[in-house]
Amino acid sequence: MLNKHPFMKYGLYLIGAFLFASIVQMLINSGTLSSYVAMVITYMCISVIAAVSLNLVLGITGQFSIGHAGFMAIGGYFSAIITKTSLFGIVDRAVFPDIILFIIALLIGGIIAAFAGFLIGMPTLRLRGDYLGIATLGFGEIIRVLFLNWQFVGGAAGYSGVPRMSTFVWAFTLAALTVIVIKNYINSSHGRACKSIREDEIAAETMGINTTKYKVTAFVIGAFFAGISGALLVHMLRLAHPTMFTFMLSVEVLLMVVLGGLGSISGSIAAAVFLTFFSEWFRDFGAVRMIFYSLLMVLIMLFRPKGLLGSKEISVSLVRQGFNDLREFPDRIKKRFSKNTENGKGVS
Repeated sequence: MLNKHPFMKYGLYLIGAFLFASIVQMLINSGTLSSYVAMVITYMCISVIAAVSLNLVLGITGQFSIGHAGFMAIGGYFSAIITKTSLFGIVDRAVFPDIILFIIALLIGGIIAAFAGFLIGMPTLRLRGDYLGIATLGFGEIIRVLFLNWQFVGGAAGYSGVPRMSTFVWAFTLAALTVIVIKNYINSSHGRACKSIREDEIAAETMGINTTKYKVTAFVIGAFFAGISGALLVHMLRLAHPTMFTFMLSVEVLLMVVLGGLGSISGSIAAAVFLTFFSEWFRDFGAVRMIFYSLLMVLIMLFRPKGLLGSKEISVSLVRQGFNDLREFPDRIKKRFSKNTENGKGVS
């Protein structure tokens, strides 16, 4: 029934999201959830924005990008400059509330990141596969080194004194907005053109699709929302530092997309929440937690090579199938190890 009435379905999703956000915010205000837990939940929402925006580039359009941290750095630094300097003294905080300044900072950070995505996308998106990945990796490192040597933003010491404006409500609202915008883009004719490029770029060109246009457009949209996530992160930690936006941050976001499933928006959301929780849960183990982290990745890639959801979205039938797969999981492990044992005997 809901499939016949998409507006009703989206309305139910929005109502559920609003109720969830209201309950979490009430728990935060009442002190039931500590400030640390509130920060972790906020970071989950920021990770959702970064993962969903990268999924548009990698999972939907099929462009291998590992420079997402560079766009997050651009959005984080430039938004911090806006809020710390009150838009270089143009905005009077005595007249305009901080919310206006924060909205301006988010938009400027996202737009500058999108412009950087356009500049880097025009020449590099003519490359494919590993070559594109290397080019975007180089871009991310160039951005980090530029901020590392820009004394106006503190250089290697970082840009401190940034006002804390990111809250759970801000992060959750912007995460929901990101999902809505990108989901609607994917379901549009532009999104179908991006999917055709992912499946076969030469065939798409043959059918008259301007592949460069759609690849750059997806790259710019992804860069914009990556800038938004970087701005939220900086205003949560009250600091913008080059070490926050290293190559490893790009890898973490990439893992969220791959783990959730390439092309699955709900998969990216689930993986972002899961990996953030998993990382924080094992933080007390120090460097040893990376062993558990890596082991988890290996197990998932062995038994779910297409990610948790593949290219599917969460639905009632998919949840039912997931419970069935979970019930059969021990038997699948036994069969795999018994098969490996038989192969070993055959070789000997």
